[in-house]
Amino acid sequence: MYQGRSFGSIIAGLLLMLAILNPSLADEGLIDDFSRPDGLSAMGTPWRAVTDQVMGGRSEGAIVRRVVDGRQALCLAGEVSLANNGGFVQAMLDLTPPGGPETGLDASAFDGVRLLVHGNREVYNLHLKSTATLLPWQSYRATFVAGPEWREVYLPFESFEPHRLVQRLDTRRLTKLGVLGIGRVFHADVCIAEVGFYRATDGSRRPASGSPSR
Repeated sequence: MYQGRSFGSIIAGLLLMLAILNPSLADEGLIDDFSRPDGLSAMGTPWRAVTDQVMGGRSEGAIVRRVVDGRQALCLAGEVSLANNGGFVQAMLDLTPPGGPETGLDASAFDGVRLLVHGNREVYNLHLKSTATLLPWQSYRATFVAGPEWREVYLPFESFEPHRLVQRLDTRRLTKLGVLGIGRVFHADVCIAEVGFYRATDGSRRPASGSPSR
């Protein structure tokens, strides 16, 4: 009986380790719903605020968790400046934890990224990085508008354009995800209550435009 319990514990531990090392197994493609008390995403990684100050720019931004219209959310706020060739503020998330697979996260079973967003009617970027984005300025980019009411945004993988690289997005090898205010002088104020991958074949999750008319 003792050996049976030990074997079961070993199996449970191995399954837990597999889920951590291969976050593509996360239930229904969830990346984060900001419900964990430890502040980590479903990938087991923390969000980080990054600005163009890392390259000499003067934009200022920060991330904070707070309740917005009844939803727990991660909010990115700041001032985007083009001074010194800068121009961005970002909330960034690693999609694999330390010690995870060097090949990145495999999201090939999904069709795109789904966000639940709230903001100040400005256009924001969602960037993906993969094992092909070897330089800091390389990424795959899509845009969306965040309005004053919560709404879902669906960004198909094919809508992500390569920036400063020629390879198309390989969804089998994703490494990072970022929400950005970028490219122009403005006040960034965007909140995210959910982020994850979606399947277009799921009738409850139909792809929709990320950038409706403002």
